Amino acid sequence: MSSVIFNSSLTLQHLYSPRLVCHRQIIRMSAVETKNPNVVFQSMTIKPPSHPTYDLNGVIKLALAEDAGDQGDVTCMATVPADMEVEAHFLAKEDGIIAGIALAEMTFHEVDPSLKVEWSRQDGDCVHKGLQFGKVSGRAHNIVVAERVVLNFMQRMSGIATLTKVVIGGGRNHRMGLFDMVMIKDNHISIAGGIINAIKSVDEYLEQRNLQMDVEVETRTLEEVKEVLHYTSHAKTCLTRIMLDNMVIPLPNGDVDVSMLKNAVDLINGRFETEASGNVTLETVRKIGQTGVTFISSGALTHSVKALDISLKIDTELALQVGRRTKRA
Repeated sequence: MSSVIFNSSLTLQHLYSPRLVCHRQIIRMSAVETKNPNVVFQSMTIKPPSHPTYDLNGVIKLALAEDAGDQGDVTCMATVPADMEVEAHFLAKEDGIIAGIALAEMTFHEVDPSLKVEWSRQDGDCVHKGLQFGKVSGRAHNIVVAERVVLNFMQRMSGIATLTKVVIGGGRNHRMGLFDMVMIKDNHISIAGGIINAIKSVDEYLEQRNLQMDVEVETRTLEEVKEVLHYTSHAKTCLTRIMLDNMVIPLPNGDVDVSMLKNAVDLINGRFETEASGNVTLETVRKIGQTGVTFISSGALTHSVKALDISLKIDTELALQVGRRTKRA
């Protein structure tokens, strides 16, 4: 069974497994029809992963402040009555996997805690072009102020989620940062004076501090693989995974030669998890996976990802009419 880890710290698992108090105006715009007209909207968020230093509320505040500048949303203040209420709907403009629902709710509630957000899909679910998959209701001014930040977050996160959904797959973090997993890479090895010195230093460091976490080492040649295997056969170690870097060789015809990678996987023979890195594309990932490697990594998931086209519309009927005209709904 092979899984895919992208260098951005996201993993595809089981890839080839046969596996707001005053009187207010109220506006209710017509809702878009869905394939299931009886769809129930409710809160369906998945709690974001914890991180010891990452402040999601702080990030949201910074994004909102960046949009507001020193004048605020001048268009919204000029056109939207302060006491008007509306209901706006999230629409998917293309097929994909939705993500960022929890962050969207946090953003709306940062702007206005009284806004009501409901969903018919949750993070990781499929959406199809034209689908209404969520709605937000309350003070119109505050919904519009939050709209762009919400969509910026959701579109990029959904683009990443969509790209990770390859064959039978889903995504999870490889590691959250530099603190929760040891990853011994080429520069660490060079500074330590060799691959075994680097592994020994990590073993001693973790033992002295009574720390338990996954340890991965990067190997670039079959000789380095053999060195690691020889050392770990005679010494107690915290090593859990061996990265096989650039052992996938690109060919002139666009194909790849995976024989070196296969040899390395065979040498390791299940003693450690294995990870293939380098020259990985969606076109080559299947062939790489067929070598028996446990994980496959590529940076394309975040640095080259296309955002998923999502909109937040009050007049959903008109939005769909325009969408059909432009083939986006």
